[in-house]
Amino acid sequence: MPLMKHLPFIIFLIISTFTFSQEKGEQDIKVGLVLSGGGAKGLAHIGALKVIEESGVRIDYIGGTSMGAIIGALYASGYSATQLDSIFRQTDFSTLIQDDIPRSAKTFYEKQESEKYALVLPFDKFKVGFPSGLSKGQNVYNLLSKLTSHVSTISDFSKLPIPFFCVATNVETGKEVILDRGYLPRAVTASGALPSLFSPVMIDDKVLIDGGVVNNYPVNEVRAKGMDVIIGVDVQDSLKNRDNLKSAFDVLVQINNYRTINDMIEKRKKTDVYIHPNIEDFSVVSFDEGKNIVESGIVAAESYREELQKIASKQKPVNREKVKFEANDVIYIKEVRIEGNEKYTRSYVLGKLKLRTPDEITYEDFSEGINNLSATGNFQDINYRFFEDENNQYTLLLQLREGRSSMMLRFAAHYDDLFRTAALVNITRKRLFTNNDIASLDLIAGDNLRYNFEYYIDKGFYWSVGFNSKYHFFETDVPLSFVDADLNAEVSLPINKLSIKYSDFTNQLYFETLFRRTFIFGLGGEHKYLRYLSETIGTDENNLPRTVFESTNYYSAFGFLKYDTYDNSFFPKRGAYFSGDFHWYLLAHGRNKSFEPFSLAKAKMGYAHTFFNTISAQLTAEGGFKWGGPKTTSLDFALGGYGFKEMNNIIPFMGYEAISLRGNTYLKSTLTFDYEIFRKNHINISANIANVGNDLFENGQWIDGVDYSGFSAGYGLETILGPMEIKYSYSPELNESEWYVALGYRF
Repeated sequence: MPLMKHLPFIIFLIISTFTFSQEKGEQDIKVGLVLSGGGAKGLAHIGALKVIEESGVRIDYIGGTSMGAIIGALYASGYSATQLDSIFRQTDFSTLIQDDIPRSAKTFYEKQESEKYALVLPFDKFKVGFPSGLSKGQNVYNLLSKLTSHVSTISDFSKLPIPFFCVATNVETGKEVILDRGYLPRAVTASGALPSLFSPVMIDDKVLIDGGVVNNYPVNEVRAKGMDVIIGVDVQDSLKNRDNLKSAFDVLVQINNYRTINDMIEKRKKTDVYIHPNIEDFSVVSFDEGKNIVESGIVAAESYREELQKIASKQKPVNREKVKFEANDVIYIKEVRIEGNEKYTRSYVLGKLKLRTPDEITYEDFSEGINNLSATGNFQDINYRFFEDENNQYTLLLQLREGRSSMMLRFAAHYDDLFRTAALVNITRKRLFTNNDIASLDLIAGDNLRYNFEYYIDKGFYWSVGFNSKYHFFETDVPLSFVDADLNAEVSLPINKLSIKYSDFTNQLYFETLFRRTFIFGLGGEHKYLRYLSETIGTDENNLPRTVFESTNYYSAFGFLKYDTYDNSFFPKRGAYFSGDFHWYLLAHGRNKSFEPFSLAKAKMGYAHTFFNTISAQLTAEGGFKWGGPKTTSLDFALGGYGFKEMNNIIPFMGYEAISLRGNTYLKSTLTFDYEIFRKNHINISANIANVGNDLFENGQWIDGVDYSGFSAGYGLETILGPMEIKYSYSPELNESEWYVALGYRF
């Protein structure tokens, strides 16, 4: 009876004991990970993650700021620490940080524009402005979009393989903003938008910058997610002494560190496992030392391996599925939705993307199209994301924020042996008459006055319209043979050379369109006024000491076809090039009384390839010929010189002085080997051969052998002002040498 009396209590005790022991056996603590900002020093997070993974710790929530947000977002999306290490080892951070858009991604017009000017400044309302950051961060955004494409449909970051949030700063209020939903690459770029380096990012009508300004170590926010244990990796700077404060940037970082270091006194106490890699020898931009920085993270985390393993023993194990992603995967885009394009038409945007719908496109080609759109400079922000349907087809949402600036001032400087010194001032106005147009005027002063005016209406895939007006002038010595056709055959002059003044005034109206995505095809009409004279010999009708050899207006129709995938126009390492041009000269009036209609055709093709990462070879072949108009010789091909912008069938040829070889037909080939001894420093050797003369194809002289050759060795340096080159050349036929110096972009 006593037993029956206490039976309910005994049963309750047994059940409670069993339940307690079961809960104890299935103990599963939640672990949060905090990753601080720190620029390049944030690569130490990867090393720490390697040790955390090896210890078996399951991460249940990640909170990060700036570089910590980038590493954290990728880890949260499914990448392993080893995969992250591989990704960042293959990343060119100098290209990533800058708005250094791959040349192959640009249209022909943007290629020409970007390879002419050294400095570009906003000039709205006749006031010079400055950009909000050195970079818009488009390359960072493109990379993150590519790497997180497998989670692009997830808008709630708590639904990622590992829940995640990052911190940004509202620049207008100075308050922190927790980004835990939206589009992951957009949120992360906002968190890492370091002031002055990157432009602010707009999200939900908030102007956001680097979260490190207000909260560089979000430990409280991670704890609030219900985490039992906090592991933190801190790569923030300590205070520097006076000897290490070497720049204004160092001082600004030091000022910001006052607050963060004080904050960390309390935040460190709230961190259960505090990993602080030794990063004193690195800066926020030491990306070239990434391997050593990752190693510092491994070393720091190793001292906590035993503690990490204890944490793992209190968790249920989990197998993370690694991300499998191929950049060349083909995606089928069935529809494109564009938002924010008030001034630029849908056809303009799609034309820059080189995208028609529906269409299959590789992710690499799509990224190139985004870069091309960014290269226009017409958009402050270019955001995009894909939405996949049940048929594995995608809808592309493109969100644009158009640039407010419509006027720019641009500057450049140049020197070569033909045009001599030149300083360029450009004024450019966008949206002058229509939303898709651009007007640009180059004024060039120096040894020779020149100008170039361009008006262009960009219609994307449709026929674009352009008008170009330019004036070129130079004075140089030429062989007497250059004007043989213009002299009386009976006149004998006791000189080998004479000085000429050469001027060219050309106006073109043309139409062009994209052909098979990569070619550009165009047709147009041209007026050209050509004049050259010498003050060395003779007198004119006004008894002035000069002889006018040419002073004629020419009218022609022309067509062209171009293809260009060179990664660099001056020191190409890879890619191919083709340019074909045909001119049909129909009318003329002026000094040339013997004019008969004639045609000129020329073509140039090239290929570049890199060996052993630092050695590249470039092979080019070109030629041109004329038929008809035997008495018109002023537009014949003239070869010689180096470093100047090609014009009017005047073509560089090393080993000879500028325009010293002349004929109505030419064939030329060049082989160049380039060794990049240091970044942007080049040692190169070249050989060029050519046949130049009259009617070479008719008389078979072009296959009789090589008439002219030249060899050169030189040094080149890529600078913000453009390439700087010095070359020594030698011609076996002349048994003479030439020095060529070219400084700055060619214009």
